[in-house]
Amino acid sequence: MLFPLVIGLTYCESSSAFAHDIKLSTWNLDWLSLRNPDDADLPSDIPHRSPNDFEHLNHYTQHLNADIIALQEVDGPEAAKKVFNPKDYQLVFTHDEVVQRTGIAVKHNLIVTQNDDVKSLDVSSPTAKHHLRSGLDVSISDGKSTLRLLVVHLKTGCWEQPLQQKHHSCPQLYQQFHILEDWVAERQDEGSAFVVLGDFNRRLTLYDPIMIHLQTIAPLLLTTAGKASPCWGGEYFIDHILLGNAASSWLVPNSLRVMTYKESASAQGLSDHCPVSITLHIP
Repeated sequence: MLFPLVIGLTYCESSSAFAHDIKLSTWNLDWLSLRNPDDADLPSDIPHRSPNDFEHLNHYTQHLNADIIALQEVDGPEAAKKVFNPKDYQLVFTHDEVVQRTGIAVKHNLIVTQNDDVKSLDVSSPTAKHHLRSGLDVSISDGKSTLRLLVVHLKTGCWEQPLQQKHHSCPQLYQQFHILEDWVAERQDEGSAFVVLGDFNRRLTLYDPIMIHLQTIAPLLLTTAGKASPCWGGEYFIDHILLGNAASSWLVPNSLRVMTYKESASAQGLSDHCPVSITLHIP
């Protein structure tokens, strides 16, 4: 089945024209770290950025011009400051002791409160050499309305396999989705507007049994549903933004966008993911 391709925009319009319009994005930055290439915690085949690469990423950040950017695969705030100017953005990260942390960049006109990390998303064995990422749980307010966000980076490798798959990464991914269900159920009971966003490492559609089961916990709006990503050559999305409770009604229709790169991402030290964005009209 062929899905419509989301428009890939390199240059995006500012959302500042409307005081209560919030541009919300998610961006996996592909092992963004300041560590030395020979660091034992880094694989040998990942990108190692030069000062020019960081500058190039910052250039794209300015054109993205999002109010809130959920981040994955970033080695903490010091690395993030090379891409997101601290004069423009507040940077908040989980307290994980891993290289690929989840975080968020939020413009200073918004108020950010960090809640407890969702550590239970690390479903790897306590003795595992490499642990999975916690979820970053934050509340963001414009002074009138509050939005609860959970930033995730789930286990890779179970892109669209059936629930019966018992090998490799699928059992761990299914465990993580059960944990997401618990978090969603709590927000549903509270009645708070909420978003779950990030790198799900799953080609979610409305017909995926995982998504169907999530919908039994709470009505969720999968903003990437029925679309394909220009970043992945027309494949289904794995980076998603899910809206719940009042946040579903805040979505500006047809605001889903993907910021693509003008050149080869690998050649320019960019990322193997493109930022995915929507606009919310906050009452």
